[in-house]
Amino acid sequence: MRDYRRVADVVAAQIAAGRLRPGDRLPTQRAFARRHGIADSTAGRVYGELARRGLVVGEVGRGTFVRAAAPATGPALAEPAPARIDLELNYPVVEGQSELLGAGLARLSRPDVLAAALRPATTSGTPAVREAVAGTLSRSGWSPDPSTVLFAGNGRQAIAGALAALVPAGGRLGVEAFTYPVVKAAAARLGIVLVPLACDAAGLRVDALRAAHREAALSAVYLQPTLHNPLGVTMPDGRRAELAAALRESGLVAVEDAIWSFLHDQAPAPLAAHAPGHVILADSLSKRLAPGLTLGFAVVPPRLAGPVAAALRSGAWTAAGFALEAAAGWLSDGTADTIAAAKRADAADRRRIAAEALAGLAVRADPRAYFCWWDLPEPWRADTFVAAAARRGIAVTPGASFAVGPHRAPNAVRVGLASPPPAELRRALTVLADLARISPEAAAPE
Repeated sequence: MRDYRRVADVVAAQIAAGRLRPGDRLPTQRAFARRHGIADSTAGRVYGELARRGLVVGEVGRGTFVRAAAPATGPALAEPAPARIDLELNYPVVEGQSELLGAGLARLSRPDVLAAALRPATTSGTPAVREAVAGTLSRSGWSPDPSTVLFAGNGRQAIAGALAALVPAGGRLGVEAFTYPVVKAAAARLGIVLVPLACDAAGLRVDALRAAHREAALSAVYLQPTLHNPLGVTMPDGRRAELAAALRESGLVAVEDAIWSFLHDQAPAPLAAHAPGHVILADSLSKRLAPGLTLGFAVVPPRLAGPVAAALRSGAWTAAGFALEAAAGWLSDGTADTIAAAKRADAADRRRIAAEALAGLAVRADPRAYFCWWDLPEPWRADTFVAAAARRGIAVTPGASFAVGPHRAPNAVRVGLASPPPAELRRALTVLADLARISPEAAAPE
């Protein structure tokens, strides 16, 4: 059998020489195998090697295509985009929030508060900030016990700490088939195998979770039940109860990412309310208040508090004392609630802008969310559309960044609505809508 890497080298040379151009579709793996006199399984390895090198991208139901642009060097949504208009990262900032936050900083000038802020912080924070966080997370008749709250430097670190505590290297983590890209990157760093779980209009399917766990034991589950990023789905109360029952029966623990849930003030009670002994709820201040205010927190079942705290310490993911003291003030004096309410109104306004600018296109979103999912029209592909948008100074996120597993890339993009000013957002979305209505050939550079 021929070395699949040598066959991949041949295709790579054709791409480099321009004989295979960006956007060209490769043959099916079976046709490729016949053409090169290799086994179908070897053809699959060739395509996998080309994808690993960043030369091709596989799209669900459409085939494998030569990439139109080099893949990002880091995980999506990790750093601000270099484009002039960033519709990739989502960090909402509303008018007047700096003044509100500034007023709260006066409290930190008190000698006693400042002295506490300058001491080494622990994963359990202080009684004041635990009470403040517990009050902030309370909703739909559920309120966490303040003693179960642990702290991290930001929400990503809170999630990573929970995953590190629950899933050993080589262990299997069940995730929604489209999941937060930073979790994909964290899992790769921690040696965790991601197992995609099918979803429907109500969110993660309980039968998919049970089947995956029967096939080979999962160590844990990660999911976003409220305002799922990128699809905007909010799991109804009945599905949450079914999922909680499955967690209890299987003994599994779920990490519930609640970071966007503050935008949905009518959301059902969190999954943690249905199965408090089997759910770690993670949240943070970066979206709720401001991107420069990084404080993550997690509501952790008492039996797991030790392992999660140890994971946070060993990863150097503990919070700073200054952030803890600042958060205690903003969360308890009403500042955080005022800013969150302003962001809910702002998100609704921006969704209306998106609905108008992208009218007639296949866009899915919750009216409360700061993002939308756009299934692109034929003959556009996500890879070529992202590249064409970038040439126009606009950054959007390809659906492949959220897909779990090889050859699952959807022909879609996620559009973040939070970062640019509203007028600039409208102009950028209008440019993207016009782009989608012409052919990729017409949009290509001369």
